[in-house]
Amino acid sequence: MTTSPSNKGQQGVDTAGNATPAGDFKQLLEKGTRFPPLPNIVAAADVKDYQALYDEAASDFEGFWDSIAREFTWVKPWTRVLEGEVPKTKWFVDGQLNITLNCLDRHANGSRANKRALIWVGEDGTERTYTFSELLALTCQIANGLKSLGVKKGDRVCVYLPLTPEGVATMLACARLGAIHSVVYAGLGSSALRSRIEDAQARVVVTTDVGYRRGKTTALKAIVDEAVEGLDIVDKVIVHRRETPAIPLDSSREVDFYELCGSQPTTCDAEVMESEDPLFILYTSGSTGAPKGCMYVHGGYMVGTAYYTRLAFDLKEDDIYWCMSDIGWIVGHSTMVYGPWSNGTTVLIREGSPDYPNPGIAWSIVEKYGVTKVFTAPTAVRMFMKFGPEYPRSHNLDSLRIVICAGEPLNPEAHLWAMEHIGRGKAAVLDNWWQTETAGPTIGTLPCMEIHLGRAGKPLPGYKAHILNREGEPVPPHLGGLLVLEGVWPQMFRTIWGNEDRYLEYWRIIPPYYTVGDVATYDEDGYIAVLGRSDDVMNVAGHRIGTADVESALVSHTAVAEAGVIGKPDPLKGESIKAFVTLKVGYTSGDDLRVELIEHVRRELGPIATPSELEFVASLPKTRSGKIMRRVIKAREMGVEPGDLTTIEE
Repeated sequence: MTTSPSNKGQQGVDTAGNATPAGDFKQLLEKGTRFPPLPNIVAAADVKDYQALYDEAASDFEGFWDSIAREFTWVKPWTRVLEGEVPKTKWFVDGQLNITLNCLDRHANGSRANKRALIWVGEDGTERTYTFSELLALTCQIANGLKSLGVKKGDRVCVYLPLTPEGVATMLACARLGAIHSVVYAGLGSSALRSRIEDAQARVVVTTDVGYRRGKTTALKAIVDEAVEGLDIVDKVIVHRRETPAIPLDSSREVDFYELCGSQPTTCDAEVMESEDPLFILYTSGSTGAPKGCMYVHGGYMVGTAYYTRLAFDLKEDDIYWCMSDIGWIVGHSTMVYGPWSNGTTVLIREGSPDYPNPGIAWSIVEKYGVTKVFTAPTAVRMFMKFGPEYPRSHNLDSLRIVICAGEPLNPEAHLWAMEHIGRGKAAVLDNWWQTETAGPTIGTLPCMEIHLGRAGKPLPGYKAHILNREGEPVPPHLGGLLVLEGVWPQMFRTIWGNEDRYLEYWRIIPPYYTVGDVATYDEDGYIAVLGRSDDVMNVAGHRIGTADVESALVSHTAVAEAGVIGKPDPLKGESIKAFVTLKVGYTSGDDLRVELIEHVRRELGPIATPSELEFVASLPKTRSGKIMRRVIKAREMGVEPGDLTTIEE
């Protein structure tokens, strides 16, 4: 007998149909605990049968995407859905459009003109709201301001802005002109910013005097000053001055944001773009080498992100959707800006930290604004866990329907905690996986699907995923292998800016597949668990052990808030395991707890996965998007240079 999660505790079922208590994490992981979809969520869902939709997409791939693309506004229709050979393909060939016509004009000139497009909340509680008509007007004013500086189709504009209305509208303004925006996370250092400006050859930089986070200000303009010093390619720096008194603008190439844009006309014709014309560049940072500038295009990106955002979140006309991310990441581009607004969804964004000024602020916002859908990261869920259930429990979260997690593996304890204390048997808590290059949800659990604890889900309709060994051979269920994708999808990146060979490398590892760089397993039902990057897999005495597995086991202990695990060279075993652990409030580090945690992992995963060392730390190094930087932990432990630290959170 299966039971749905409720506020009275959690139970699931193992593969034999036996009830398992939520606290028995070894059982949950080893027996594949399942939770049925929530009846109220399935009843309201647009998609009620995953397999039927998946089969439909697979049986007529081009027809599937042709039908979806016809939902949107095109200046000129396409003649062919797909052309070329993997990995160099073109989508919606001969089609002409501008993505902003679908994100803005389609709604502003129709029944959604006065519908809220954007709700912005500052960390201090300040609020600004824009209807679709108002957001279109602001976008056009910024576009006209950029045009007055000579910005035109194909020019690159670097956007170094925090999560503000000006930030999202500047992205849209660039797209409207046919300029290519390159958003850099506001807070990356000057060297990282400079390298991205140089690589994109950006003519214009748009920034602000300060950003606000945890009650403090970050002087972003000063970072830009250092980044552009001596860079002749930058013609203008546009500065949104937020502070009073306003900072002076020191050079002839600097101009005030609202002095440039505030009095501009509120209409601006959208540049007609070919389907494969560039829309934006987004840089990703690897552990080695220069950042990769992934480039995306107007046509396929619009169709793919609109569809997969709608599918994964089951977007509805009355949704208030809060994406707890930033425009500096692909999540911000695809599931905060372009995906939701192509669907006419009301989007809430908030500048600042989700735990400031108090640990319950996120739930206050959900309650106040009637948020229905939330996108967040497992790191944030574990942070909420650390504070305790009393914070979400003290708020009315009845408006919530779906919470989706992505960005890293969602460990079972965090998933169960979120189901019990956030979902409360009324809202679904779902996992999914994607990456910058895929540009949208790729593997996931749809609202109509069972949850398989510890597994992200199945390939979404339109994708084909395989798990192979390094020789390209399929691996059996529950055995780790390399996750690869077969074929192409419309919103995927088209190249690495200025480095086509680096783009083609993705398909050279196990041809003809796209290798995502992650290790994964699957169960008998085809549910996939993405364990982490392939370089996050340890080899202990010939056994391949995922760092995420050991971290999940540690975090399942009641004392542990977060864990980071690395492999260290070992003359006997090849590698030994060392764990770094932060504790929840109320727990004290010491030898007794260290032994207890090591024994806990031994019980959960067995002797081969037991850490040889365990160190208590105050915090773990993370990227600004919340991912634990294991390579930095390992470099510090081994006494070597950690490499690129531009994405590390201070």
